Amino acid sequence: MNHISWQTNAIELLDQRLLPQRVEMVRCATVGEVVAAIRSMVVRGAPAIGCTAAYGMVIAAQETAGLPSPMALKRLAEAKHELDAARPTAVNLAWATQRMLLFAAEFTAQHSGLQTNTELAIALLGEAHAIMAEDLAMCQAIGSHGAPLIPVGGRVLTHCNAGGLATAGYGTALAPIRTAHAAGRSIHVWVDETRPYLQGARLTAYELQQDQIPLTLITDSMAAYFMQQGQVDCIIVGADRVVANGDIANKIGTYGLAVLARAHGIPFYVAAPTSTIDLALPNGSAIPIEQRSSAEVTHMSGVQIAPDGVHAAHPAFDITPHHLISALITERGVVYAPYDTSLTAVMNCEPATKSVNMA
Repeated sequence: MNHISWQTNAIELLDQRLLPQRVEMVRCATVGEVVAAIRSMVVRGAPAIGCTAAYGMVIAAQETAGLPSPMALKRLAEAKHELDAARPTAVNLAWATQRMLLFAAEFTAQHSGLQTNTELAIALLGEAHAIMAEDLAMCQAIGSHGAPLIPVGGRVLTHCNAGGLATAGYGTALAPIRTAHAAGRSIHVWVDETRPYLQGARLTAYELQQDQIPLTLITDSMAAYFMQQGQVDCIIVGADRVVANGDIANKIGTYGLAVLARAHGIPFYVAAPTSTIDLALPNGSAIPIEQRSSAEVTHMSGVQIAPDGVHAAHPAFDITPHHLISALITERGVVYAPYDTSLTAVMNCEPATKSVNMA
């Protein structure tokens, strides 16, 4: 089942809040409904949010069908602002809406004789489809570049869900794991449950089980134990934003894993497409951190687990500094420190990688 699917005049999203117990689709036919789906985590994962927002821009264009192009562009700019505000940390969202807005401006400039923007919505739909297809190809390339980093018989620890559900369909952190497994290599995955939203327990475990990749689910607090016991060979996580100096924002708990990895001499890899790289921000302190409802901490699956009146903090992401990152795995290759120069090079399509042989 496609978890992001364009239907006539609307987008249908697999409701990831209900997995793995229930498989249901949510139909979004207005920009407001797309915003609500992103904010409420019907769809989550930076690349998947970007793809969804691209289709949200198509819906915005459809809502203005019959209006003059200048008015349509104004509405698209408003829709971009609404969509971007839904979840501020993941840069893919603003990247996708900006790409769609620029495409719309170029299209209307090239077709200045058109009286209305009906054709614009059709053209934007093609661009949204292209973003989906490109993300899938990028993730598959990440898998090819990252798989050689996993040792023979590798035991990989991952955090949150950076699999197919978080992207157009193949994953970022799970891409090297999937690629290595498909090549017939022995591999085992330690899956952090990822409190408080349990993306690891509910989604990553679900995806790996569907692919018949061996896994063991652990609580977040068990990670240090298995590292100390020598049962973790490497850690691969995704990212919601990578900034100019190589700092990353990822699901809360990632920073702690990076510190533990350094203490135990374990490689810590970050898998992310170039659409997640934001060279406009100098370091991690400039990344906005989304603060989510405390109810997602005090309740689990609708069941209250804390006493009445208890306030809970819930930063959805944390910042992992670049000096704790062994390498960044992108669709253009594996990027190593110094990141302030190598990331600029990879974004300019210059050689910025080292070749790694399959063990």
